[in-house]
Amino acid sequence: MAREPRSGGEGGGEGGDRRRGRGRDRDRDNRPTSSDGEELKDKLVTINRVAKVVKGGRRFSFAALVVVGDQKGRVGWGAGKAREVPEAIRKATEQAKRTMIRVPMREGRTLHHDVIGEFGAGRVILRAAPQGTGIIAGGPMRAVFETLGIGDVVAKCLGSANPHNMVKATFAALQRCTSPRAVATRRGKKVADILGPRRDQPAAAEGAAEAANV
Repeated sequence: MAREPRSGGEGGGEGGDRRRGRGRDRDRDNRPTSSDGEELKDKLVTINRVAKVVKGGRRFSFAALVVVGDQKGRVGWGAGKAREVPEAIRKATEQAKRTMIRVPMREGRTLHHDVIGEFGAGRVILRAAPQGTGIIAGGPMRAVFETLGIGDVVAKCLGSANPHNMVKATFAALQRCTSPRAVATRRGKKVADILGPRRDQPAAAEGAAEAANV
């Protein structure tokens, strides 16, 4: 009885061809994509080659993790798997577009407050930063912030360094972010009542009183 030919060598050859094209696929980071008339920026976070053992040998495929955002407060992530790298990236990008969320930002550059996000073994902390700080974060989290449009933020990964856990924990933290206006609306108050008096108001009031006394 003739044995079935093993496909391990053929799969390895195909994997080698795909690996040679991996560098070209990473160029997608700077390619804007359009969705419903708006420009979206997608970044490839990571791509892994996975193997499935079957009767005839091993079948290789690729798993891609992509984040997509409009750099104006909306961002999403997606994962895709296919036999070819471009197809895996396309699937991940389409899923990311369907799961986009909106994140409130202060002055369009940073977060309103510090927040902690957790997913599985991943745990991240995000902190608001003054203007000029830049994005201080690891690779997967940096990709999320760049596509989101945040310019000043400090982030730290305290748990698993797995890219999937880091991205999901970052999104869990971003979903917990809120703005003073949303809090004021929910409580039925004004934004000034939520934020309290500004720090420069007492000094201004004191200066006005001294001028009146003179």
